[in-house]
Amino acid sequence: MSVRVLVLGAGSVGVFVGGHLAAAGADVVFVGRQRVLDDIAEHGLHLTDLDGGAVTVAPDRFGLSLVPDEPERADLVLVAVKSAATASAVRGLASRLRPGTPVISLQNGIGNDTVIREHLPGCVVLAGMVMFNVVQSGHGRFHRASDGVVAVQDDVVLNRFDALLRGGALSWQRHRDLRPVQWAKLLLNLNNPVNALSGLPLREELAERDYRRCLAMAQGEALRVMSVARIRPARLTPVPPELMVRLLTVPDPVFRRVFGRVLAVDPLARSSMADDLALGRRTEIDWLCGEIVRLGQMVGEPAPVNQRLVDLVRAAEEGHGRRYSGSGLLAELRAVSPAVRR
Repeated sequence: MSVRVLVLGAGSVGVFVGGHLAAAGADVVFVGRQRVLDDIAEHGLHLTDLDGGAVTVAPDRFGLSLVPDEPERADLVLVAVKSAATASAVRGLASRLRPGTPVISLQNGIGNDTVIREHLPGCVVLAGMVMFNVVQSGHGRFHRASDGVVAVQDDVVLNRFDALLRGGALSWQRHRDLRPVQWAKLLLNLNNPVNALSGLPLREELAERDYRRCLAMAQGEALRVMSVARIRPARLTPVPPELMVRLLTVPDPVFRRVFGRVLAVDPLARSSMADDLALGRRTEIDWLCGEIVRLGQMVGEPAPVNQRLVDLVRAAEEGHGRRYSGSGLLAELRAVSPAVRR
């Protein structure tokens, strides 16, 4: 019998992950905005990746809905909405999902699974994390533009879906404790505001030393706050996070030679935050740099660099921002950094 998967949030990540599950044989229903639903209803799904893989899913192989349709039939729920929409996306499902239904959060930030659990106490809510970037280019085309897997908190409830998760072209990894992975992914996602404020594709931004210096400042500050809070992020890069902070600042030729794979992303790929700003949407800055600021407040460790990035992105959301050169953004962050002022 087919597994019925309800995907809340038919954005780039939700469609890419759900589309691969549909290709693997699941009965997938996407819930999202009319614009995206109309596009994939007409063109189907064309899922490609950085390594040359390609999967096509015809429109009759998945369902579409503006609101959750018959959620009581769902065997698995994936939550892929923006973090700010988490509560509103799941609030109405509490009395409709079957008890014990697994619900996986595939969202940025820390703690979205806690929000979901508060609203769906009868479900098995698991944290998850999509470790790659997805580029949406219209006509049903969704492209994995960087390396990565789908990471999820391990639980025996997932054993039922083992064949489905292993049977597709998308790699899933189950972790006994996902929190270190989430904190490590948040460290990487601190590049999202740098990229959004640069106005450049990811590859061009990361290839410029001053932008990487901005990222290094944000990550270094975050690691200091995490250390005070006794949080140890997982290692997701070729070197430990503390060493990566230092290596981000090396000259461009050295960085290209040593970390060429970091730059092996689609030439047009941008962060999801850059896409949100371009579309006039609110970003997830409060769940990225804002998470570091809040943690710092809890443990008495200031995070002025991350706070400045929050302020600059919020200004951009209100239409008062501008594109920053690498040197310009670096100057903004250095102006608030006690380490630089000393």
